[in-house]
Amino acid sequence: MINGISVLNWRFCAFGAAVALSANAFGSCGVTQPDGTAALPDGRKLKLVWSDEFCGDRLDESKWSYRTNFWGNRAHWFATPEDNAVEVKDGLLHLKLVKRPDGQFVSPQLQTGELVWDVPHISSKSQTTGFWPLPKREKPKFMHRYGYYECRCRLQKMPGWWSAFWMQTPMQGCSLDPRLAGIEHDIMESFDPGEVLPHAFLANGYGADHLGFRVPRKPKGIADAEYNKANAVKLDTVEFHTFGLLWEPDGYTLYIDGKQHGPKVGGGEGEAVSQTDEFILVTTEAKWYRKKRMTGKGVPELEAAAAAGDEFVVDYVRVYDLVSTLSQ
Repeated sequence: MINGISVLNWRFCAFGAAVALSANAFGSCGVTQPDGTAALPDGRKLKLVWSDEFCGDRLDESKWSYRTNFWGNRAHWFATPEDNAVEVKDGLLHLKLVKRPDGQFVSPQLQTGELVWDVPHISSKSQTTGFWPLPKREKPKFMHRYGYYECRCRLQKMPGWWSAFWMQTPMQGCSLDPRLAGIEHDIMESFDPGEVLPHAFLANGYGADHLGFRVPRKPKGIADAEYNKANAVKLDTVEFHTFGLLWEPDGYTLYIDGKQHGPKVGGGEGEAVSQTDEFILVTTEAKWYRKKRMTGKGVPELEAAAAAGDEFVVDYVRVYDLVSTLSQ
């Protein structure tokens, strides 16, 4: 790993070490853009099928949509385009924490698809025809099954909000067979500056039927707080880092900065592997709002982070199909 550029992506660099140095101030756009092929550290060959290098001067809305709803309701803490919380410049995507004039803190959540449970339902009292509770939905902009998914990013520097690179299916939890309904893939979650939580896989909804497993595997009987403290990865917030997921029919393998992190999972007791297409999310979120803690209550962490212009910065998001080994 060189300055946070993984071995996999270093194959794309045309100008040697100078590329890594410039990519810390500017994005890899025009410098380390993929040529369509790559390889995992174990030598297996990959083929690029989708990416966003953030080379323009605005968000590519043919690839991304704003997530503005949360479990059927408008999420007042999710930014909209009007909040100007998303900026694309110098080959980088900047996701910002913003304080609105009314005191509400917001930050952006970007996605290439949509969870059906997020869509606000049509009230039965307002329906004039039929019984279907959902309005017309937006078609997914990108969904994929299996392959290697990687994001190169720089973590937020200040407390009060968090960042994530993850995946979901539109019908998460609609079946008790996670192979059919899909599994939430939490590839990277940073709830505190410079700290990345263990990777998590969540299935069967988020209620009584919930199924979850993690990387590294969580021993039975250990409390979440104790497990997270022991297994969180400490990373600096100045350099860029890469986070990757290799999703195969028989399991998941995670990577941080080009190195495998933890064992391959998905085939153990209480584990499963999604066998359906999923969409990508790159998100941030101000803490506390899910518990209805509102603005105007003196949240010092958010005040300081917003005033400082703190950002979660993304260099690229890339998706590859697993082709073969390089020897073939």
